[in-house]
Amino acid sequence: MHKRDFGFKELLVWQKALDFADEMIALTEKLNSDTKHYRLVEQLESSAASVAQNIAEGKGRNSKKEFIHFLYIARGSLYETITIINIFHRRQWISYEELGNAELKAFEIASMIKGLINSIK
Repeated sequence: MHKRDFGFKELLVWQKALDFADEMIALTEKLNSDTKHYRLVEQLESSAASVAQNIAEGKGRNSKKEFIHFLYIARGSLYETITIINIFHRRQWISYEELGNAELKAFEIASMIKGLINSIK
């Protein structure tokens, strides 16, 4: 395998965000709900994937200011994802353990994003 020149792939926060998105997609695949709420399910998948996507897009920009802007967008997508999974928990589509696990991972990613923003400023 050849090394690609994508600097974002070396960021631990991007790697964790990618893992988080994969886990959220896996969570949707086993939801305890019927399909009439497909838009919420799609929104969860979209917002979870958006975290890593925005970290990557920001890293690919030409300025620190733009990178920071995209990191804030990534953090917003992360908060959106947590809101949706809290709705899922209220609807009893996911367990308390699944909610807690997702929130713990999201908190770690949010802390890493904050640290990255502070290191760039």
